[in-house]
Amino acid sequence: MQRAVEVFAIIHLTTMGLSHIIAHRAWARFFVLLREKGDPGVFVVAFMSLGFGSIIAAFHPVWTGLSLVLTLLAWGQVIKGLVYFIFPSFGLRRLSVITLDRSKLFVPAGVGLLALAGVIAANAWFR
Repeated sequence: MQRAVEVFAIIHLTTMGLSHIIAHRAWARFFVLLREKGDPGVFVVAFMSLGFGSIIAAFHPVWTGLSLVLTLLAWGQVIKGLVYFIFPSFGLRRLSVITLDRSKLFVPAGVGLLALAGVIAANAWFR
């Protein structure tokens, strides 16, 4: 099961990373649209974070070695989803940082996601 969860994470992180780099303006427009929806828009972000994080947290309870990176990422996403659901005003403040003029901020995030995918893939391959 651990291997399947790692493959899921690699596919997800690679896709999201490439998309953040190549389609950064679309991501900015998406989050601006969500911000304009208010609390329901924050809930969309919370559902995305909680969905990804809870699947991994449930099926990847690894707290040692390099695999710990994926577990920590998962729990971070679960916590983000929880905070956004309980305190949507906090999520709205976070979304207010995103503008079309600042869409390039998604590029370093995309690079980070690709790096995480690479670390998880290398760890899975060499284990």
